Amino acid sequence: MEVQNMESKFDGGILGFFGMSILSSALIVFTFGLALPWVICLWMNWYVKHTIIDGHRLVFTGTGLGLFGNYIKWIILTVITFGIYGFWMTIKISQWIAKNTHFEK
Repeated sequence: MEVQNMESKFDGGILGFFGMSILSSALIVFTFGLALPWVICLWMNWYVKHTIIDGHRLVFTGTGLGLFGNYIKWIILTVITFGIYGFWMTIKISQWIAKNTHFEK
């Protein structure tokens, strides 16, 4: 019986991280934060593309457009509640990310 490679690792590098940081910062600054859903998706795509769990690579299927509607709704709720909903917004974004992260087939 053959033993499968059950190694978990992250194989991203500093150059990719540095490039993503510059691109993300520029997008957020030049769009006054409106591009944050796309930036979150860029980061998640990069992160999961370089993540292997128990020998299986991850894939992220979320899109900036798919997050944008929720993002606007959550921002409005945060403003209406004088910032209190911001705590839930962090959790909602994490839930959305988890919902859109899968093992590669």
